[in-house]
Amino acid sequence: MYDVSAHGRFIADESRTAAYRNALRQAVKPGSVVVDIGTGTGIFALLACRYGASHVYAIEAGDIIQLGRELAEANSLAKQITFIQGMSTEVILPERADVIVSDLRGVLPFFAQHLPSMIAAVDRFLKPGGIVIPLRDTLWAGVVEAPDLYKNRMGAWDGSPFGLNVRAAAALAASSWCKGRVQPQQLLAPPSSWMTLDYSNLKTANGAGETTFRIQRDGTGHGLLLWFDATVAEGAHFSNAPGEPEHVYGSAFFPWPRPVELRTDDTVFVSLRATLVEGDYVWSWRSELLEQGDPARKKASFRQSTLSGLTIAPERLRMDSQPDGWWHGAGRGSAPNARGIPQAIPNLAQRTGSRERDVSVVQRIAC
Repeated sequence: MYDVSAHGRFIADESRTAAYRNALRQAVKPGSVVVDIGTGTGIFALLACRYGASHVYAIEAGDIIQLGRELAEANSLAKQITFIQGMSTEVILPERADVIVSDLRGVLPFFAQHLPSMIAAVDRFLKPGGIVIPLRDTLWAGVVEAPDLYKNRMGAWDGSPFGLNVRAAAALAASSWCKGRVQPQQLLAPPSSWMTLDYSNLKTANGAGETTFRIQRDGTGHGLLLWFDATVAEGAHFSNAPGEPEHVYGSAFFPWPRPVELRTDDTVFVSLRATLVEGDYVWSWRSELLEQGDPARKKASFRQSTLSGLTIAPERLRMDSQPDGWWHGAGRGSAPNARGIPQAIPNLAQRTGSRERDVSVVQRIAC
């Protein structure tokens, strides 16, 4: 069940909400038709009506939609809003919209069904020349000196506690990311733009890119930090960068398996990939750390993936008796994709008990 206080944290994020409010005020004209995807408590739908929308289709998969209906009644706007409970990708509307508004991000925009929902909405709901809110997100990456984040992530698995070999646990801990925040002075090199998501022209729900950092000061590198800057509309934006006011989204810390001493003019090459598999994202990050940028003097080379961080008992991986040999649940004949992952499995959403899009709002904002 959705926690109204978690929804409230998004509304209470003043910079985020102000940017959306300003974007709606710019985009909505008298008589506009608006679609609000993931409406939650219906706040954006109510604002769209206040700014002149003739009708709003407010779509939400969770039961929190009932609160949206009650708020619409309380504000005498119920006749202008059609609340639809279900997945937006399965909804059929009687007309196209002038404006689509949505915020289904987690810590990063690559979260659950956020991007597939936006792609489908633009294709199925938006009029030619219509407006999408948000306009775009720019993702940034940085190499960070973050001993506290690293300690919290690796915890007891860093070293040999009690004289025991716990390398297997350390490898698992280093194959996952968590929400984390650093100060600007913890960046060892200027941040690099990883990629930009243009919501009116998205072609894929996956993301991939490479970037290179030139270290600006001596320090210990503990991993990578990712965040996004949002342009909700021209002149309406907010940033999750280190040093900016903290927002409900935050930033994501991707640890390295071990800390690495870095010196001024060392080079760090990073390849990042986010791949949607059965409703959840598999992240992979490859890091090449070169002394003074010389490929012949490699300080470290790491290849990491959240797929490697899954812990699954053998009993959960009963092999299919069919010759193809994939796990039960994949469907006979399911073929692996280009990266060797069966298309239908592993079904991460089912394994974790989460729902397709609408994983609990708490999971969107928690580590």
